[in-house]
Amino acid sequence: MAKSGDTLTNPDGEYLRFLKTSADTSGELLEMEVTYVPHSETPPEHCHPNQEETFRVLSGTFVAALDGVEHTYNVGDTFVVPPGTMHWMNNVSDEEGKLGWQVRPALNTESFFETMWGFANASQNDDAQAPGLLQIALTLHEFRREFRPAKPSYVMQRIVYGILAPIARMRGYHARYASA
Repeated sequence: MAKSGDTLTNPDGEYLRFLKTSADTSGELLEMEVTYVPHSETPPEHCHPNQEETFRVLSGTFVAALDGVEHTYNVGDTFVVPPGTMHWMNNVSDEEGKLGWQVRPALNTESFFETMWGFANASQNDDAQAPGLLQIALTLHEFRREFRPAKPSYVMQRIVYGILAPIARMRGYHARYASA
């Protein structure tokens, strides 16, 4: 479990530093600082159904789509993503982009990030492969309160992940990355 001061790094060279964890705030807040490479990739559109996110731009320029409407944010800007809002964001500047990031309530978001970044790093090793459908179904089913991709629809996710997650467990898969 992540502790204040811990840092995660992904294969793209981006990193996430935990400032305040769920344990520090009785589950009310997860506070982080995330650093993006210049012209970072756009992540898949997603939402956090039970959590509000607040971002403060510390460096770089970010484009964020909130429910399909794109906004540009510069140093000093703050923006809020309400629970259930489909969104994505990326750093569009020529420099590293850094965000202050708060998630309320924390739920199991630290474990979600440890898991997703763990899988991303493991898939970069010569011996490992990117997570397959069973692993993805089990992990997204486990963290459905914290994260939902925009596609397929949530109804379809509930059906497919609900069927595949037990199969994944029976085949020895774990919902969380081994180090998480």
